[in-house]
Amino acid sequence: MSKQRSRDTGPERLIRSALHRRGLRYFVHRRPLPDVRREADIVFSRLRVAIFVDGCFWHGCPTHGTKPRRNAEYWETKIARNRARDADTDARLEAAGWTPVRVWEHEEPNAAADQIEELIRDRARHLGG
Repeated sequence: MSKQRSRDTGPERLIRSALHRRGLRYFVHRRPLPDVRREADIVFSRLRVAIFVDGCFWHGCPTHGTKPRRNAEYWETKIARNRARDADTDARLEAAGWTPVRVWEHEEPNAAADQIEELIRDRARHLGG
């Protein structure tokens, strides 16, 4: 597991690139909430939007998530903990006034960027920025 990339993954970089081409500026791998030790992949601080690009295996994608045969109980528990942590992170962000957005790694990068851009532009209009 230590060889698995946890940041700057291919899908993450493609989405960031698509957002940057659209003129959106953001922070990369930042903690939206300083007292919570969890980083978002893409952060729009002023607008309080945190983007997470979730891997299908690690976060239990209902479409592409796989169930390993070897050590199945370990992996089931591990993925369930990851999903519970994701839900807890989202709840903490929402309670603090943030909008968490979860994107699966299998999503087409430009389609994901379209949705994120729409949210960001809408938030900016409502916040007067």
